[in-house]
Amino acid sequence: MALVSLAALVAGARSGKLVSFPTDTVPALAVRPDRSTDIFELKQRSPNKPLILMSASWQELLPYIDIGNPSVSIWQQIAQKVFPGAVTLVLPASDRGARLNQDFTTLGVRIPDSKTALAILQQTGVMLTTSANKSNEPPLRKMLEIDTIFPSVMSLGDSIVTTELSGSGLPSTVVEWTTDGWIVRRQGAVRF
Repeated sequence: MALVSLAALVAGARSGKLVSFPTDTVPALAVRPDRSTDIFELKQRSPNKPLILMSASWQELLPYIDIGNPSVSIWQQIAQKVFPGAVTLVLPASDRGARLNQDFTTLGVRIPDSKTALAILQQTGVMLTTSANKSNEPPLRKMLEIDTIFPSVMSLGDSIVTTELSGSGLPSTVVEWTTDGWIVRRQGAVRF
C-alpha cells in the first residue's frame, strides 16, 4: 500500500482500513472497533489475546467501559494521573466494550503520549490497537519495516523519519482493576 500522508491515513482509518502509526511505546496497528477481526487475521493472533482501545480522550472511552460500576470515580482519578501515557487500564467493559474482544468482560483502554498518535485519534475517534508485528514476534519499530511486512496496511510516512526507531520500544504498563484494587498485569514503560 506504501507509506501514506497523515490525511490519507485518517481517511483510510475512517473507512475501515488497517493503519499503522507511531505512539509513545511502539508503533500501533489500528482499526475501527467494528473491524477487529481484521487485526486478528493479519497478525495471526489468537482471539484470547485482547486488543486495546486507544483514544485521544477519556470521554470517548466511556461508552466502552462499565460507567455504572461503583468504582468509576477511582478509574477516572487514575486516568487523569496516567493519561496521556504509556499505561493501559483494564476495566470492566460495558456491553459495547465487551463485544470488541471475544469472551472478555474487561477492556484495556489507553491514551498515548504522542503528538502524532493523538492528532490521528482526534480525527478518527477510538481505534482498536495492538503492536505492529506478527503474533509472538518482537514489535516492529520502524514505519518502513511495518510497510514492508504488512503491505496491505496504510502506514504513516509523512512528518516522520520512516527509517528511525519509533517510540520507547517498551510496551505500555498494563494494570487491571479487580475487586482487590489495581493489579499490574504487565510491567512496561511506566512504574505503577
